[in-house]
Amino acid sequence: TDDVWVRDNGPLFVKDSNGRTYVSDWGFNGWGYDTRFKSDNLVPLAVAKRLRMQRIDAGDTVLEGGAFVMDGEGTLMATLSSILEPRRNPGLSVSELEARLASRLGAKRFIWLQGAPGGKEDITDTHIDGFATFAPGRRLVTLSDEDLAYWGLPAVDIDTLNRATNRDGHPYTKVVLPLTARNVVAPNGVRVGFKGSYVNYYVANKVVLMPAYSDPNDEVAKRLLQSVYRTRVVTSIDVRNLYVGGGMVHCVTQQQPR
Repeated sequence: TDDVWVRDNGPLFVKDSNGRTYVSDWGFNGWGYDTRFKSDNLVPLAVAKRLRMQRIDAGDTVLEGGAFVMDGEGTLMATLSSILEPRRNPGLSVSELEARLASRLGAKRFIWLQGAPGGKEDITDTHIDGFATFAPGRRLVTLSDEDLAYWGLPAVDIDTLNRATNRDGHPYTKVVLPLTARNVVAPNGVRVGFKGSYVNYYVANKVVLMPAYSDPNDEVAKRLLQSVYRTRVVTSIDVRNLYVGGGMVHCVTQQQPR
């Protein structure tokens, strides 16, 4: 592979109405040609072959796994800046994108955030999995308005998050996680220069893997997440070295259905 971020270059597993699982293989071009990607783009095909699973070719659309989240009931939320940008999907309209997401991922309702171009500091162009995700019980796990602004989200997106409703028009219950209390410093002394997010966690069958930064807010975030995922054990993983490269736990994982 070219990089470690399997959330973005890996397969998206989907199921049909009969419960059969497939590997959905979307296009990947290094976050808009910002990095090498030819080997990364072959990961879904390699996984499909290893699992002897049928592969669905969705390569006409560039879509990274960290660019969207779904609530399990048909609502998809994403930032337009990380999908409909000129070097990912040039000429693709929002309605065309929605049609493809509906037919290939089962999305029935869309919550679009504008996001922001990330530049060299954020080649993802504001992936949503750093600041918002859905949790069981019609919950929306996110940051405070102040921290969302710190994360680079425009005011219109913060308002959209605050007013977000599900497919039936019911508002989500917000769970607000803090950012780290301090700017992240790696064990080898490298200073990242900004704070870290705990929203970028991974949900497994019996545990929740939460990013940790050797920061006072690690335990605060852990207690909050444990109150949401009561049937799972929240486990902290020090991601400071990984964070130097720009990612956290969710970025290097991709769930495969049982």
